[in-house]
Amino acid sequence: MDEKDAAEQVAEAIAGELRLLEPSVRSSRALSRVLLDPDFVEVGASGRRWTYEEMLAALPEMQGASGDGPRYEPSELTGRLLAPGLVHLTYETHIDGRHARRSSLWRRHDDGTWRMYYHQGTPVPPPQPPGA
Repeated sequence: MDEKDAAEQVAEAIAGELRLLEPSVRSSRALSRVLLDPDFVEVGASGRRWTYEEMLAALPEMQGASGDGPRYEPSELTGRLLAPGLVHLTYETHIDGRHARRSSLWRRHDDGTWRMYYHQGTPVPPPQPPGA
């Protein structure tokens, strides 16, 4: 596999990740369904384990799903091809005063589509004043 192919695979995963942060996608079960792998698992900030069906049901009510509400602001988004058809992404988000570090695994299906297989978000506490 050449570097161009690897870069294209990473770019596909990044595009999917960014789509999942859009309110129009988060609020639509149909649009989210095509971006989440049927074997999807998320470990949330609370430690809760979310399955594919649980996430599809809850996503429209989660933060970032309303077009007139706060939106996720991603930064430092990077990706690495782990194997053909498997990309690991890391990045940070800010939304409504909260900051999190995130990690996702994306895998390519036989039909060429990319779907999020695994996601984890870890909250970053606000900076503490010196000596606190």
